[in-house]
Amino acid sequence: MLARTTIVATALSTAANVALAQDAPQVKFATSEGDFVVELYPDKAPKTVANFLQYVNDKHYDGTIFHRVIGNFMIQGGGFDASYQQKPTRAPVEHEGRLAREKGLRNVPGTMAMARTSDPQSATAQFFINVADNRRLDPNSQSFGYTVFGKVISGMDVVNTIKATPTGPGGPFGIDVPKTPILINSATLVK
Repeated sequence: MLARTTIVATALSTAANVALAQDAPQVKFATSEGDFVVELYPDKAPKTVANFLQYVNDKHYDGTIFHRVIGNFMIQGGGFDASYQQKPTRAPVEHEGRLAREKGLRNVPGTMAMARTSDPQSATAQFFINVADNRRLDPNSQSFGYTVFGKVISGMDVVNTIKATPTGPGGPFGIDVPKTPILINSATLVK
C-alpha cells in the first residue's frame, strides 16, 4: 500500500511539474550569432523572474553585448551597450539563490543565473549562462551563491558558439571580452 501511495504521489508531482513547465515564461534572445530561447522558473525564483521580465518588457537588453565570455565557465551580458557604456538599472532584486536551490535549480550547463558583485543583494539586470558544471556557485550554508532562474531550451548551439569566441581586453575590461562584439539585438517574451 505504501509503495502504491508513493507511486501516486510521484505521478501527481510529475504532472504538476509538467503543468508548471507549460506555463513557464520563455524569452527569445536574437543575437549577432543567432537566436536562443530561455525558459524561466517563477515558481522557483519569483522575484528574480519578475525583475528579469521587467527588464525584457522595458527593452533594456536590446542593443547590449555579451561583455564577459569565459569558454570553460560562462557567458555574461545584459549590462553594457556596444560602446561599453553601462546601462542604468533599477534597484537590486532580493537574492533568491537559496530558495531556487531548495527547489532544485543548480548552476549546471545551460542554466541562467543573475550576475552580481560580491554583495549578494546587488543583482540588477546582468545575467550569465553557465557553459560548464558550476555547482560551486550554488548557494549553501556558507555562501549565498548565485540565483539560477532559467534554462536555455533551444539554441544551445548559439550559446556554444558565443563561448568559443576569441577574447581579450575591451572597453574598460582587461580580459574576457569578445574580440568581435556579440550583440543582443533583442530579448522578447515569446510565451
